[in-house]
Amino acid sequence: MVNVAATYLRIVKERFQSVKQLGDMTFDQCTEDDLHWSMDKGSNSIATIVQHMSGNMLSRWTDFLTTDGEKPTRNRDKEFERKRETKAALLQRWEEGWAALFQALEQLQPENVDQNVKIRSEEHLVMEAIERQVAHYSYHVGQIVYIGKMIKREQWSSLSIPKGQSITYLEEMQNKHR
Repeated sequence: MVNVAATYLRIVKERFQSVKQLGDMTFDQCTEDDLHWSMDKGSNSIATIVQHMSGNMLSRWTDFLTTDGEKPTRNRDKEFERKRETKAALLQRWEEGWAALFQALEQLQPENVDQNVKIRSEEHLVMEAIERQVAHYSYHVGQIVYIGKMIKREQWSSLSIPKGQSITYLEEMQNKHR
């Protein structure tokens, strides 16, 4: 018999990994200056989004089952302040956030999925808290990818099926799975 909670945890780890990979592939194409570019003063740069995501991840996933996901040490507003960091420092920040997430997920057991956790004093099932973060991180990584694509323009290497290649890709997948 299939353990739905165990299957869910496996799938969500894979989803987070694929979201992270889109960010990683964007960083590979961007220079340090690219990471700090923003359209205007009211828009976030990739660097600012990384600061925010990392702060969120460290807060949400540290002691995930036992403490409120909004840690008293977190300063969310500061995450959105423009700060010049090297590409290496930003990537380290990015990796630290994801490491906290994946470590927390590895510690979860199927019986934890319908347990309650708190975020800003509000109770959520573990599954709800995870899904909240899947949506949040996907949203921000989508922004990272879009900003990277705007900056690189014609030099951008597609992270998915390139325009005009859908039929070819479908045929390759069908042949692969026959």
